[in-house]
Amino acid sequence: MAKRSSDYRKGLIERLKKDPDFQVEYLKASLEENSDMPEAILMALRDIAEARGFEQLAEAADLSQKSLYKILSDTKDAKPRFETIVKLLNALGLRLTVEERPHAS
Repeated sequence: MAKRSSDYRKGLIERLKKDPDFQVEYLKASLEENSDMPEAILMALRDIAEARGFEQLAEAADLSQKSLYKILSDTKDAKPRFETIVKLLNALGLRLTVEERPHAS
């Protein structure tokens, strides 16, 4: 995956810090557009964790900060368990839902 520019990333993190609704839309878009790329979804979670603070999120998810960094690392070795993702979503005040895909016309 290509590295994002530092200016873009800095702006993204600032926007995520200021706008909780944008955090939700950002993660939702990542899930919808990258269902075949789990590393992109983890990247979105990592961006939100950075905006909210890794320490706060780790505590809210009942994880150690070291574990959270490992789970959200940008290496392809990170393969968090489903229940860990659910814990993170819960800590973010979110839930995972399922809906029917729109049919192509």
